[in-house]
Amino acid sequence: MNAQECLQILRGVKDVTFATTDENGRPRARIIDVMLVEEGRLYFCTARGKDFYRELTEGGYVAVTGMNRAFQMVRLEGKARKLGGQKRWIDRIFEENPVMNDVYPGGSRYILEPFCMDSGRIEFFDLGKSPIQRFCFSLGDEPLEEKGFFITEACIGCGKCSRNCPQKCIDRKAELTVQGGGSSAPGTALYKIRQENCLHCGLCRENCPVGAIVKRGEETC
Repeated sequence: MNAQECLQILRGVKDVTFATTDENGRPRARIIDVMLVEEGRLYFCTARGKDFYRELTEGGYVAVTGMNRAFQMVRLEGKARKLGGQKRWIDRIFEENPVMNDVYPGGSRYILEPFCMDSGRIEFFDLGKSPIQRFCFSLGDEPLEEKGFFITEACIGCGKCSRNCPQKCIDRKAELTVQGGGSSAPGTALYKIRQENCLHCGLCRENCPVGAIVKRGEETC
């Protein structure tokens, strides 16, 4: 799985959720067609009279989410940019999506404006597998944001996190030995979370008796 394949999943679903915020910071979501996907870019369009168009041109940030019949979910978060060459792009979109002629016949199609997303973060989440699979990708030059939980050196090796994990994705690591042999080295986490199978539910953290499990991005010095 890679970023382009994730975009192709959204194109395959086609009717996906696009979420923005309005001028008051309230969430707005609507179903929009993914019109084109090619070379790491996702294309869509909307009419100039719609609130969605105003939100895109004033802020630009949007979250796109879709799930296919195989229970594979893709979420793309990033900034959408309006394209130049409006008529050329709209004609191209209508060629690839002829059903649009029934919605906007004739010259009425040119009330639409084309947008492109070529920078952002993508998350792939496969609920059709056991354990689940989760992967994150960067689109364009957008840096990846680490999510989920990790086990710190405060771990005492009780194994409560592993026993309570709904996806059984917390494994005991091979114990490290101190110099000269003997028991595991102090200050070493004895369990590790397989990030690609983690639900990010936080049950491990809630059950840790010593607070050794930390949410990424919330580490304390």
